[in-house]
Amino acid sequence: MSPPLFPTLPGQGWSVVKTPTFSTRVASHSSGREARTGLYAHALYAFELTFDGLDSAAANAGLQANSLQSLMGFWLSCGGQLGTFLYADPTDNTAVNQVIAVGDGSTTTFTFGRAIGGYFEPVSYVTSVSGVTINGVSTTAYSWSAPNTIAFSTAPIGGARIAASFAFAFQCRFLDDQAEFENFMSGIWRVKSLKFRQVR
Repeated sequence: MSPPLFPTLPGQGWSVVKTPTFSTRVASHSSGREARTGLYAHALYAFELTFDGLDSAAANAGLQANSLQSLMGFWLSCGGQLGTFLYADPTDNTAVNQVIAVGDGSTTTFTFGRAIGGYFEPVSYVTSVSGVTINGVSTTAYSWSAPNTIAFSTAPIGGARIAASFAFAFQCRFLDDQAEFENFMSGIWRVKSLKFRQVR
């Protein structure tokens, strides 16, 4: 079973903060030289959202009816930091004709990934696949499985470029075991900060 999907609500506000993070161990020496060891193969992303308006009484035009209950219920169902969920970043949730690997004639299973600028990284959780090609030729001889793996019935030949078009989300957990919902007008609530981060 897939983790639940973070709700999309019209009352979400600006700004959205997205923070890619690495972990590096740095050992400094008296000579001024350093030794650095990267502890993450790829960055983990943290997010901070705000919600300027959440409806609690199904009486506010422009806000989704009972959006307060939708968001609060979602947070409660996760148990704060305990449970994981999928966040489909509206600005970063699809890849089109993305080359994800090059065949070697023996490997049948590959990890979905995407390029961002000149950097390539695996995606957290694939939610749908709309097309796969090998050397530009469409194929259906594959299966994909959670969270981010594609397997071919026959290994692509050596040098074959494997590309896919797909949607993805970040698998995350909340950063705190408490959340603050503020009732600032009749029937309207807000959340000034809701933080969560990607998990592996």
